[in-house]
Amino acid sequence: MSNEHAPLLAHGVCGLSVDTAVCGMGGSEGTGEASTPNAVPRKLNTFFGVIVPTVLSMFSIVLFLRTGFVVGHAGLLQGLVMLLVAYTIISLTILSICAISTNGAVQGGGAYFMISRSLGPEFGGSIGLMFFLAKVCACGVYVLGLVEAILDIFGQDPASSSALRVLPQGYWYTVLYSSIVLLLVLLVCLVGAHIFARTSFLILLVVTISLLSIYISPLALTTPLNFLISHQGPGNQTLTYNASYTGFNGTTLRDNLGSSYTVDYSTGKVMSFASVFAVMFTSCTGIMAGANMSGELKNPSAAIPKGTIIAVLYTCIVYVLLFILASSTCERTLLVQDYGFFQRINIWPPFVTIGIYCSALSAAMCSLIGASRILHALALDQLFGKDVVEHVSQRVTEQRTCFGLTQNKEHNVDVMLMLPIGFPLAPAAITSSSGNPWVAVLYTWGLAQCVVFAGQLNAIAGLVTVFYLLAYAAVDLACLALEWASAPNFRSPTSSWGYISQALIFHQVRKYLLMLDVRKDHVKFWRPQVLLMVANPRSSCQLINFVNQLKKGGLFVLGHVKLGDLDTLPSDPVQQQYNFWLSLVDKLGVKAFVDLTLSPSVRQGTQHLLRITGLGGMKPNTLVLGFYDSCTPEDYFLQDPAFYESEEAGGDDFGVDLPSLQAHFPPVRHVESPRWLTPEEYVGIISDAIKMSKNVCLGRYFFQLQGESMGTKMDGAGRIIDVWPLNLLRPGSTSAASVDVCSLFLLQMACVLNMASRWRHARMRIFLCVEAESSDQGWVVKEETFRELLRKLRIRASIKIVPWDSVVQLYGQKQTQDAGLGELGLTRPAPALSEDFLSAVNCLLMEHSAQAAVRFLYLPRPPTHSSQSQQYLSQLEAVTHGLGPTLLIHGLTPVTCTEL
Repeated sequence: MSNEHAPLLAHGVCGLSVDTAVCGMGGSEGTGEASTPNAVPRKLNTFFGVIVPTVLSMFSIVLFLRTGFVVGHAGLLQGLVMLLVAYTIISLTILSICAISTNGAVQGGGAYFMISRSLGPEFGGSIGLMFFLAKVCACGVYVLGLVEAILDIFGQDPASSSALRVLPQGYWYTVLYSSIVLLLVLLVCLVGAHIFARTSFLILLVVTISLLSIYISPLALTTPLNFLISHQGPGNQTLTYNASYTGFNGTTLRDNLGSSYTVDYSTGKVMSFASVFAVMFTSCTGIMAGANMSGELKNPSAAIPKGTIIAVLYTCIVYVLLFILASSTCERTLLVQDYGFFQRINIWPPFVTIGIYCSALSAAMCSLIGASRILHALALDQLFGKDVVEHVSQRVTEQRTCFGLTQNKEHNVDVMLMLPIGFPLAPAAITSSSGNPWVAVLYTWGLAQCVVFAGQLNAIAGLVTVFYLLAYAAVDLACLALEWASAPNFRSPTSSWGYISQALIFHQVRKYLLMLDVRKDHVKFWRPQVLLMVANPRSSCQLINFVNQLKKGGLFVLGHVKLGDLDTLPSDPVQQQYNFWLSLVDKLGVKAFVDLTLSPSVRQGTQHLLRITGLGGMKPNTLVLGFYDSCTPEDYFLQDPAFYESEEAGGDDFGVDLPSLQAHFPPVRHVESPRWLTPEEYVGIISDAIKMSKNVCLGRYFFQLQGESMGTKMDGAGRIIDVWPLNLLRPGSTSAASVDVCSLFLLQMACVLNMASRWRHARMRIFLCVEAESSDQGWVVKEETFRELLRKLRIRASIKIVPWDSVVQLYGQKQTQDAGLGELGLTRPAPALSEDFLSAVNCLLMEHSAQAAVRFLYLPRPPTHSSQSQQYLSQLEAVTHGLGPTLLIHGLTPVTCTEL
């Protein structure tokens, strides 16, 4: 996906091209603002593009017309608490905006763009639509506030005989005036955002002068003032109140400290903390005004966080000072009964009037422009457009064809019902020659026109607050989800001065490890907990990646034995190696721990690790080893670019750079080089693990397995997993189609692999070897029994019946009897199998499993006499020769349960 404005439902990978240095900054024609010839030129800097619109949006109506409302009902103390709560909420959101906006190229659409690109189209579409509606409602609030201020001066008040009061009042007149103001806002927005941006600085100057006049007026008006305030009450009666301005007065401040919630004269409802907070919070809905202009900013990734933080700090100081000033100079009656009391106590009332008109008008324009940009971005992404309906229709058709269903009328009806939802939004992607999304502006204006039918600002303030709180929570959720998910492209800065999170994690891990009681383990909840012994990761990386798929959320430990004796060494050489192994784990992208030990022999060191690795219930139950054969190892470090190419000049946070990592692990063993292990020691490790009740897996040919590296995108489609659950080297040890604990363990491990993300669509086949020509035809019944077992275990696999009469004939009756005694644990030496029999078993496997991606085979118990270790390994080598990736498994743990 070469452009960030490509449809979100389309699949693709963000890549680099010759002429595109940053993903999303170039692309195909007609898919986004940054890539089309009609794209909006990015001309706005931090001050004009972020600080100015954010300050104006946050100064809107509450600053001039609702400060007295908040302080009068809630009191100074609760008013400051409301400010603290509101600014805490928006501060958290701002931090999330900073983290997301600085993490990549931000295109048009502001907060919607950030959310959709962080949480995906499902969250992005729904939250973006909700954020659009919030901006639409906010635009209606600002327009209604402006009309309220106009009627406060020019409206026909029965209690006043002023010549200026010429405008008739009433609900429908309020809607009419609001529609006219909204039409004026529409005309400005149709001209374009740049006209508004050029004039917004002048508007900010006017608002600032109005603010200064409010702060200066108490110093000039030193004498108290009395006012007669009248309102239209129920039953056409006129309610009159006597209110006073006292100037700075300690008694006035003391009287205004506590709350005194009463009836709001505009709505006739009794106010509460929640309802007053809902009105007050509308002043905090402008923090994304700068983010919504992201398509017009020169450098949005730097301008959005810096400009938003500056604007919020400035407005917070202004609001705190204004709350203190109002509560110190005005009696509560004046604050509660007159929204525009700042005009009454100003040295020149037109200062405040002009400030109200300018701030309300600019906030309405900013909301309309911001909402239209969000709608335009939604249309460009085609989340609700006609293409989505076609996409869904195509997918439904594919599914019906896949399952053999015919196209019917119900399918057509379902798709047609979706058309009215998506198609009307498609024209919102249309822009003018200058890049202005004028259709989106018209859509936004039409919805804002519906909002003004509410008639009163306070009536819809709560709805606006809810919309914005949900939108802010979505931004915080996006940032939190990215951090918790450890997304590789979400780069949180690291520090060298410690993390409190590490202390909290330690506390929780210790707590839950103590709660994980091994005595309460149950077979239903068994999962692999693997200790993989690694001699040299250069030749074992493919096996490490494969075992990472097998762990199923369980413990995965990479073990390594350093040969040596601590008595002869000045210090422990193991401690210095952990960072290199941990860096290896990071490079491979596996979720594994590392445990190293120092021992005179590999066998003794493996015993140590099997006993002491892990804590409590988190201890390995399965040992995995690489196969002991004569294959020439391959150097994985020379195949994966992650180990020989790096874009970073330095190392990681722990001082391990790529050359150091390469130098730490020695070159792979040459085919003629002596081994660290003798056959006796290798087979002894297997025997030790079985004696310690650990399951054992031997992996062979895994250097041939492709697609297990971290960067590989695959789901296993086309892959085959083959399972041979019977002991092929002991044909007479078990009945032809019966299974034991080891056989069930094989099945469970294959199912675990089938659940992994890169194997979920692989097909699993189970092979049953039978003597078809035998006079005993009981294997037919036992085959049905095996199928019933798979059904109970809910294992989806196909069963393949493989006649192997010719193979069994080569085994011999005497050998069968000796092998049975060996399986019973007697000390009689294991039988020597003929080369013809081993070759026949190998040919059988090659014939039926040549196309498999991986094979699971039954690993016989090793011989009790160490003198037969070489013979045991030779038999395993002969059977698996040339097969490809194969896992030989000897399972001791019951892992299946058919009970609920």
